[in-house]
Amino acid sequence: MSNIKDKPYVTYLLLAAMVVVFGLMSVMGGTENPVTLVEFGAKYNPLIRAGQYWRLVTPIFIHIGFTHILMNGITLYFIGQYVEQLFGHWRFTIIFFVSGIVGNLGSFAFNSGLSAGASTAIFGLFGAFLMLGESFSKNPAIVSMAKTFLLFIVLNIGTDIFVSGIDIAGHIGGLVGGFLIAYVTGVGFSKTSRVKRVIAAIMLVVIVFVLYTIGMQAKF
Repeated sequence: MSNIKDKPYVTYLLLAAMVVVFGLMSVMGGTENPVTLVEFGAKYNPLIRAGQYWRLVTPIFIHIGFTHILMNGITLYFIGQYVEQLFGHWRFTIIFFVSGIVGNLGSFAFNSGLSAGASTAIFGLFGAFLMLGESFSKNPAIVSMAKTFLLFIVLNIGTDIFVSGIDIAGHIGGLVGGFLIAYVTGVGFSKTSRVKRVIAAIMLVVIVFVLYTIGMQAKF
């Protein structure tokens, strides 16, 4: 049992869920079929405004085409293990889902198109690493990893700007959400400043409220 607890099993479960959903979509209309995407819970603004708020969560498990799930799956496999081991299973789970929700709220507020993918939550895991870099700036190993992920973030967002069809609002929303919720949850191996945790919680609530309000009032 202890061996199971030491494994990043939440990461594995998330990957398994993504694969299962992708398989079901493939045989029930296709993963690039807009009708199938909507039926399975992709982010679709008119339906969110109609009260289907679960569409802020379900897009995390939906992917549009094989390349999409392959890239997100590989990224989650590697970074998910790091974050889960550093934060612990339940903190990792909270960070992943809150990041995905905030990212999808960002997309809801600023992107009128149909969208899906785990990248909103994955960018939140990058944000969690940035939190570690700031909180443990005297730990050279953590700082080195945080700098590596910061470079990766800059390159990805830079690419997002010039590539059509990328939900940059969702990525940035997930990144910010992950950075803030990581302060709120703290880490298992050290204490996080209570002041920072409270400030992060307040900022997170404000951001969620603002994004939700913008999305609900948007005309697109």
